[in-house]
Formats: sequence, structure tokens, C-alpha cells
Amino acid sequence: MSKAKIIVAGIGPGSAGDITPAVLEAVRQSDVIIGYQYYFQFVEPYVQPGTECVDTGMLKEKERARQAFERAEQGKTVCVVSSGDAGIYGMAPLIWEMKRERGSDIEIEVLPGISAFQKAASLLGAPIGHDLCIISLSDLMTPWETIERRIRAAAVADFITAVYNPKSNGRYWQLYRLQEIFLQHRSPDTPVGFVRQAGRDEQQVTVTTLGAFDPEQVDMFTVVLIGNSQSYIHEGKFITPRGYYRERDDKGAKGVGQEIMIESFRTIEKELRNPDIPLGHKWALLHAIHTTADFDMENILQVDEGAVESLYAGLAAGRIKTIVTDVTMAASGIRKGALQRLGVEVKCYLSDPRVAEMAVEKGITRTQAGIRLAVEEHPDALYVFGNAPTALMELCHQIRLKKAAPAGIVAAPVGFVHVKESKHMVKPFKQIPKLIVEGRKGGSNLAATLVNSILCFNDAEQLKPGRDV
Repeated sequence: MSKAKIIVAGIGPGSAGDITPAVLEAVRQSDVIIGYQYYFQFVEPYVQPGTECVDTGMLKEKERARQAFERAEQGKTVCVVSSGDAGIYGMAPLIWEMKRERGSDIEIEVLPGISAFQKAASLLGAPIGHDLCIISLSDLMTPWETIERRIRAAAVADFITAVYNPKSNGRYWQLYRLQEIFLQHRSPDTPVGFVRQAGRDEQQVTVTTLGAFDPEQVDMFTVVLIGNSQSYIHEGKFITPRGYYRERDDKGAKGVGQEIMIESFRTIEKELRNPDIPLGHKWALLHAIHTTADFDMENILQVDEGAVESLYAGLAAGRIKTIVTDVTMAASGIRKGALQRLGVEVKCYLSDPRVAEMAVEKGITRTQAGIRLAVEEHPDALYVFGNAPTALMELCHQIRLKKAAPAGIVAAPVGFVHVKESKHMVKPFKQIPKLIVEGRKGGSNLAATLVNSILCFNDAEQLKPGRDV
């Protein structure tokens, strides 16, 4: 004798092989099968002779639920089939809500199924290996303002994000808006995968990037997956690492530092008063604020037009082979990995034994003496000042004597005596690309980070600083 109950069964994404044995057994034992007519076809082969089958059209969910209760209240076992997992945008929540509304004592059993995003993930590679969320773009029952808040939260929090109901005939722009929001918080090279008709004969699998993603390739039968900041594409597959290798691999540890730096840069960029400045200037500014936590850098960091771009080009092409700093602390802050990658040498003459001798003989500071020696040996270097205004003044003097022709100047000495004047002295050299921190502020760490912004300028467009951290 049948037991009065409602079984809500997730039948998976559409392939017979993806229906669980528990669901198949429920279909065989039920007196009544109720479902959306399109999905009914996937369980029909397992329905026993004499079983009542009730199939309805789209948007008839409440009608299906009502019929399920009416038949269960007649003492029948009713199986309500729902695509994917019945609890994820499926029939299970509605059945439970209707049970409460009716005050029914009918037993409810929910059988899980493979969700469309899980099936899609298996076809794409391994994209959901870390924290993830699922968002539906259908605004039939959820206001778009709420959906957009959830999209933004997912993008900011770096969740892997599965997108259901991405498009329909009447809902054509929402996926474009989602892409726009994600690009405000994620790199354009973030992996994106989408699968149409997962598990069915018409199945199509695509791996691309957030920047190259074309919403026009997507329809209502498609599930979209967007990676997080660790996701990558390998051999055409979309992978999100769990972190096992990072725990014991130095390269991975650096990756963690870079992730923090990327998020910091994105935060800084959002707080800039004027983000619409040339990319080279912005890249240097982001580095300066990241190092100092001082948004006054927007007012005092002066970057010659094209300076960062041209200096990077010179370093990358091997035209600039040497960087000279006024003090060793500035030299120590310049990223060694970037220097090695570009084949650039950093020199500081302060510890050279000739410096002390020259300083005494000429009655000048040691940093001045260091710059004089540097100009003799590397007149065309990139010169970097983070401490000594007298050293910067000395370079200006050597330029006027035509003994030095620097490839560029980073002028960020700090202090109270001659500091402002030294920075004013360098400005007339229009032909030399310069980055100048106006006023009293500066420092070796700031000078070094400005150099680092130049060394890694090729990461600027994707806003991915710190690969050499």
C-alpha cells in the first residue's frame, strides 16, 4: 500500500547517467510523477506502467506543487521532479512553503541531484575548487536592485561565481551588467567558462576570459562560471586551485602576497578623487599610496607625461642598464625579481671607499660624492633619490655641466633643509623623464616603490602588481 508523501527529486542536468539511483528508485515506486514537460522526458523510461504522469508548462510551479499536495492527500506517493538539484532554484523550497501555507501534515522528502553548475564545472575542468556562490539573473521574483547588490558583493569578495538564468528573450542586458561589475573588481584575464545544455546531446563547452567573454554566446540553457583571482586556464581547462601547492611552495607564497597587493590597489583606485589620469601616472600613484597610505600623493606626486611608459620601455629594451640610488635603503627596496627579469643592475656608491675620501677632500656630503662618482661611471643611468637633497642637487649640477645625461630621475628626498629646493631644481630639465614627490615628503621606501612601478609597468593594464613580492 502506498504511503502518502511527496518526494521532491533532483534529476540532474539532463543526462541519464547523472540521475542518482535514489531518484530512479523514487520514480519507480511513486504513484504519481509531476514535472515540467520539458524535463519529464528524462525520467519517462523509468516510470512504471500505470503511474499517473502530470506534466505542465513553464512558470507553472505553483500549479505543480498544488497538484502534488492534492494527490498526496489522497494517500498517494507523489514524486515531483526538478532539474538539477531540487533545492537550487528548484521545487523543494516551494513545496515546503506550500506545506506551511496549507497546514499540511504530508511527509516531504527531498532527494538531491547533480546541479547544472556542478555538471558544467566537471566539463570545464576544475573551476569550483574554492569558495563559491550562485546567482540567478532572473528578476521575475527578485528585484534587480537586490540581484545587482549580490553581484557586486560576489565580485568584491573574490568568490567563484556560478550564474544561472543568464539570459532569456526578454532579459538581454543583465549579463552585460554583471560583466561590467565584475570587470570593476577582477582582472580581464580572469577565466570564464560557460556550458550550454550540459549533459545533453546539444552540449557546448567554452572557456574564455572575463575581458573576452561575449554575452551574446549565452542563452537560457547556459550556465556561466566566473573564476576568482587564483583561477587560471591550463591546456584549455579552467582551474581554481585549492591551495595545496601554495602551502609548501615559495612561488605560491609570493602569490598570496600578490593577491593582497592586488586587492589593496583596487581599494586605492576606488578611493582616488581623480582616477581618470594616464595609466603610467596612475600606476606610480597607486604604488606611492600603497606604500605610504597617504592619499595626499594625489596632490604631490608629479609624473612627467609618458615618463613611466618611456622608462619601462628603455629598461625592457636594454637601453637603460643601471639604476643609481642616493642611499642603500632605496636600493634595497627595489624588487630583485624585477631587476633580474629585466637584466638591470642597481648601484649605490655610498659605501664605496672613494666616497669618504672625496667628501673630505672636496668638503661635500658623502651622498654628493657618491653621485659625482656615479656620474663618472654611469652618466646615463636612472637616478633615484629617497633621502639626500644634496645628492639630487649635485646631479642637477652635473647635468648643467653636461657631465650627466640621466635616462630618468626619481626625486623623492625627504626632510626640512633644501628638500623643496632640490625638487624645484630638477624640474627645468624637460628632456629627462621625471617622477617628483613635491614638498617635504619622500623617503627611500617611496623612491623604491616608484622605481618598482616602472619595472612592472607591463602589469599596469591588468592592475596586477606585486609578482616580484
